[in-house]
Amino acid sequence: MPQNQKRIAVVDDEPDILKLVSIHLEGAGFQVNGFPDAASFITFIETDKPDLIILDLMLPDADGLEICKYIKRKDEYAGIPIIMLTAKGGETDKVLGLELGADDYVTKPFSTKELVARVKAVLRRGAGFSDVRVIEVGDDLRILPEKHEVYAGEKKVDLTSTEFKILQLLSSKKGWVFTRDQILDYLWGQEKAVIDRTIDVHINHLREKLGPAARYINNIRGVGYKLEV
Repeated sequence: MPQNQKRIAVVDDEPDILKLVSIHLEGAGFQVNGFPDAASFITFIETDKPDLIILDLMLPDADGLEICKYIKRKDEYAGIPIIMLTAKGGETDKVLGLELGADDYVTKPFSTKELVARVKAVLRRGAGFSDVRVIEVGDDLRILPEKHEVYAGEKKVDLTSTEFKILQLLSSKKGWVFTRDQILDYLWGQEKAVIDRTIDVHINHLREKLGPAARYINNIRGVGYKLEV
């Protein structure tokens, strides 16, 4: 595998979908590992960590949401972005997936072109800010972009890639108000997923994890959010 080639793990029990997604991702320059069930995927991830996971929620041997929860609770896997692939199109299912740490979702039936675009958009979130070694907010919040780490006081906080990028964006201009649309554009660009509650869900989750340091994230009613000491 070329040094800069990203590895995508695709977990789906439908052979046709697995083959279709793999072909289009490989055509876009990615290396793809496909898995028909949760068991084979978990065996793989224990020895070979992918750069992104596309995860079907309805698997024959496990609930995809439980797999998502398992990955995000493990320190060694928590930073891997997850795109949910689901036949469930209701807002409740999508929001639940986001609350468990998924970074994006695609509803079946889907466009392979859109899926590839979303993969690229999610992976782009890891770029930028690499020249900043430590971002300090007040006296108890530190962000280390190069290591993808956040510390509230002396405690390391495990964030999803989306939560980390939101915090990083807010901290790039302290006191600056970012609208929800600006945050969505930063995260997804033209391929952004439009759910009214998406940003609020991530912010609420972020605040819970930051504990007392959450006081720096302020909601400007009807506008958006800012990070202020």
